[in-house]
Formats: sequence, structure tokens, C-alpha cells
Amino acid sequence: MSDIERDVRAVAERAREAAADLAPLSRAAKDEALQAMADALVKHADQIVEANAEDVERARAAGQSAAMVDRLALTASRIEAIADAVREIVDLPDPVGEVVRGSTLPNGLELRQTRVPLGVIGIIYEGRPNVTVDAAALCLKSGNAALLRGSSSAYSSNTRIVEVLRGALEGTEVPVDAVQLVPGVERDSVRHLMRARGLVDVLIPRGGASLIQTVVRESTVPVIETGVGNCHVYVDAHADLDKALAITVNSKAQRVSVCNAAETLLVHARVAERFLPRALGALRDAGVTVHGDDRVRAFDDAVVPATEADWTTEYLSHDIAVRVVDSLDEAVAHIREYSSAHTEAIVTDSQSAARRFVARVDSAAVMVNASTRFTDGGEFGFGAEIGISTQKLHARGPMGLQEMTSTKYVVTGDGHVRE
Repeated sequence: MSDIERDVRAVAERAREAAADLAPLSRAAKDEALQAMADALVKHADQIVEANAEDVERARAAGQSAAMVDRLALTASRIEAIADAVREIVDLPDPVGEVVRGSTLPNGLELRQTRVPLGVIGIIYEGRPNVTVDAAALCLKSGNAALLRGSSSAYSSNTRIVEVLRGALEGTEVPVDAVQLVPGVERDSVRHLMRARGLVDVLIPRGGASLIQTVVRESTVPVIETGVGNCHVYVDAHADLDKALAITVNSKAQRVSVCNAAETLLVHARVAERFLPRALGALRDAGVTVHGDDRVRAFDDAVVPATEADWTTEYLSHDIAVRVVDSLDEAVAHIREYSSAHTEAIVTDSQSAARRFVARVDSAAVMVNASTRFTDGGEFGFGAEIGISTQKLHARGPMGLQEMTSTKYVVTGDGHVRE
């Protein structure tokens, strides 16, 4: 066993012990710890910013884009906002112990299905150090121990943040090892975390498609797949075109670097002549480059010819693929072929078209006359989220506190034996 494998397994073993002690704690005990974490972040903001400056300097020296550097950078005001997000988690209901269902069986046994923590959750993520705090806080509130493996680009920031969070836990009932940074900056540490089956209960990757697919393919620990969003907006033949225009521009341009931003626009041929000139102009005004098929390009010479790759691309930029379709069924077929099963939207005044679209589109969220940007834990009223699950087992869609729990059955009898 290599040194790094030994180190990774050691933190996982400590996390497993901490998870056992954390699971039965009351909401009051967990909320006290979360409040202490928020206060500590603000108190030690200068130290965190100083550590973050090392990461920012390395990123600039490596030629990272201004956008990537900005996502990495922390300031005192950003740390205050991160601390406020932790305080918002304090106010959320505790899912642990919630009775999902219960009954008294005909033989007199009392049956209850209750929510319990998953145990040890490993989070593998890129870039933004605020995820370190978000993940730790969400895991703690839901009674789980967190093993945090951020990218090497934020290593100095993450190291200092975790030191601050662990220091805050020392004066609470929550075990300090409920929050740990996975050691190492090389890929080996990630690989050993993915192979820690029996110590780690679930892994949640957050980042680009390459990271997520690597974890899904190589992990022996169960994985909740999150994040990749090749999202679609379909403008139906019966759409209110003013609403369609607003939804299209908002879905694409309100914030382009997030997983719930639209990457493809499908327009029914019956409204293309009336809608596309307006939509192409509005998208251009928003700084968006359109990659379109021949029918779309007929309306504007500035449209870039779309290739097969455009239909599969999660741009995360001011780009969108646009196609004209001859029917709702053709739109659905396109979505089923190319979508990442994150979020799709239909704009229509036809109830039958909306019902057909909702029934046939197999994605985590389907919007009817609303922007794809609403697929978000906060917008759904769940509070904070760990990510958007695009798979079907255990959790699907925005993963709030409830989705970070499992259930167990508690059966109470009075000397019952099975005949």
C-alpha cells in the first residue's frame, strides 16, 4: 500500500467513526456547530483570503482565463456571503428522523420508515472553494461526515478553510473528523477515494463532464451523478411568442456558466418565420453566438453552421445551438437523443402539447412555459443543494438535505414471533 493510499484510507476511517457519532445528534447540536462554522469563517476571513491569494497567483501564472480566476478568487465580502449561506442552512428543517411512512400491521407490529444519514459522503469537485463550505455544511446538517477533495488549483484555499471549519467544531458536540480534506493534490488521491468502498458510502462529483464521467466509470463506491446540463428549450407551434422570446433569452443568457442554462433551442416550423428573426436578434444583443442548421441560417447569415458536435455540447458560454423541427415528436426525439437528462422546457399554450411533452421527455426537470434556470434547490424552495442529480437511482433533480439521507425501517413489537 502506497503512502497516499494509506493517508486516504486513514481519513476515511476517521470519517466513518465520526459519522457514527454524528448521526444521532440533535438538530440543536448540529445547528450550533453550523453557526460556529459561519462565525469562524468571518473571524478568519483575512487568513482565508491570504491563502486564496496563493491559488489565484498560480492560476494567473498558468494562464487561466479571467472567468476561471474570478470563480477561484475569494474576498472578505465573498466569505461573508459564504458564511450567510451556512446560516441559511441552520434555518432549514433537519431531515434526520423524519417519518416517511408508518402503520400498524394486522399482527400488531408497529412499522415506521424514517430518514437516516447516508454516512460518509465524498465530494470531488473543481475550482470554486465556496463548494468546500457548502458541501461541509450540507453534509453536517443531514448527519453525514464529509470527505472533501477539491481541485489542486484551490488547494491552499481549501486547506485553510477546512482548518477553520474543524477549529470551529472543537467547541461543539459534532466530532471534528466530520469535516476532512482528502490529502494529496495528485490524481492518485482521487483514485484511492473512489476505491474506498466500505469506508465511503457515496461519492458526489461536481464539475465538468470529464470529471463526472471519470468518477462514474472508475469508482467502486456508489456515485450520484450530477451537473452536466445539455438543456433544451422547445418553442411549440402553439407558443405565445413573446413568452417564448423571454424564456429563450433568460434560459440561455441570464447566466451562461451554469448547468441549468439552455444550450439548444428547438423551434417548430410553423412559427419559425415569425419567431426566429426576433430570437436571433435578441440572442445577438445578449452576446450569444448561434450555431444553427440550414433552416435557421436562412434567417440570418451571421449564424454559424451547426455540426453534430453542437447538438451534444454543454457550452457553458455565450453559444447556443438552434434547429427547426417539423413536429413536437421530432423535438422530443432530438431531446431524447442528445439531452443529458437535466432540464428541458416547452413553451406552448396547448395543454395537450404540454402533457405530451412532459410525458415523453425523460429528464430530471421539465419546465412548461418557464425558464430552464429555475432548476435549482433554492428556486424550488429546498434551500441549499449539493448539486443537480441527472440519474434515476436514489435522488433526481436538485439534491437538498432530504436527498442526502436514506431510510431505515423501525419495527416495534411486543414479543412477536413469526409463525
